[in-house]
Amino acid sequence: MPSDTAAPTATTSYRSFLATPEFTPLFLSSAAHVAAQTLAGLALGTHVYGETASPLLSALSMFGPSIAQVLGATFLLSGADRLRPRTTLTTLSLTFAATTALIALPALPLPAVFAVLLLQGLVSALGGGVRWGLLNEILPNGAYLTGRSLFNMMNGLMQIGGYATAGLLLTIVSPPQVLTLAALLYVTSAVTARAGLTERPPRTTGRPTPAETWRTNAELWRDRPRRLTYLGLWIPNGLIVGCESLFVPYDPTAAGTLFACAALGMLIGDVTVGRVLTPAQRRRTATPLLLLLAAPYAAFALHPPLAVTAVATTLASIGFGASLVQQERLMELTPSQLSGHALGLHSSGMLTLQGLSATAAGSLAQLSSPATAMTAMAATSVAVTLTLHLADKGRRIRH
Repeated sequence: MPSDTAAPTATTSYRSFLATPEFTPLFLSSAAHVAAQTLAGLALGTHVYGETASPLLSALSMFGPSIAQVLGATFLLSGADRLRPRTTLTTLSLTFAATTALIALPALPLPAVFAVLLLQGLVSALGGGVRWGLLNEILPNGAYLTGRSLFNMMNGLMQIGGYATAGLLLTIVSPPQVLTLAALLYVTSAVTARAGLTERPPRTTGRPTPAETWRTNAELWRDRPRRLTYLGLWIPNGLIVGCESLFVPYDPTAAGTLFACAALGMLIGDVTVGRVLTPAQRRRTATPLLLLLAAPYAAFALHPPLAVTAVATTLASIGFGASLVQQERLMELTPSQLSGHALGLHSSGMLTLQGLSATAAGSLAQLSSPATAMTAMAATSVAVTLTLHLADKGRRIRH
């Protein structure tokens, strides 16, 4: 039996993934998609705050569309395993390109902007399930965590570069022009997926219907260990994204820097969990990482210099590595034919909680201050993490 300290095998090394058919085009298509989201998010959040001076509306413009993920998870998610991945990913990226170009129109009123963002959030629920289900399908058995960690590292790099680039561009050009660039990146994502992926059949037969979505959601939610895993993936993470949603109103001139620091911390966490820790060590890190995710945000209450908040944000975001540990656990608890749906439910639930948390954080900031709201969200995240840890520990003792 291999020991926990054994080096990664050839089938789970990053280099071997690049030789795996379809991995590279999926990786590059996802990279372009993330870069587009990053540019569009900061451009729109800055534009809305400049127009309204409202922390709530700024937070909602960046993260509020994620609330629509709950509708996608309710009505569309059965398509994650029942639609052809290449066609679906290509269509979704083109949809994002068209809707982002629409948002870039200077004359579009704010209510129409939020209506378009709602549509984007709705279809995103399906995109997450299709993308991560395809990744789980094309990688060797047992390689999902390592492969997903590479995608998360890419996400971190794209966000670091994207937020830095968006911050620079917004000092030179207008937000609508940055949004137009984001639309072009979405087109690049679509073309890459269409040209590089093969036309795979669906993983599961049957029509994707709301009834089938509800049935599978209920099946996944029925199992208590899986339910606790989902709650751990969704709530602490979402609450901290609520903190991040206030970077613009907290310090508009430094928001790009803080977002880039958050992406850097996430990159460090993913590398550590995905490549440094052994399987035995990973299993013990979920709760400590989730506590790390929240604790440094207490520093914002003191309004320290940017250097301090940048370090605190970087350190906190290392805790996002807990998601890899929890996703590995989720895959262990889920039948392979439901992997796409299960991962889509994780993605949709996580993004929904992020949107709800951004709304709560923005509302609290309206009544108090961004720093106070960020501290409250972080404290709530710590409390939820400890509660879920005790619930899971009690379950293990009883069994």
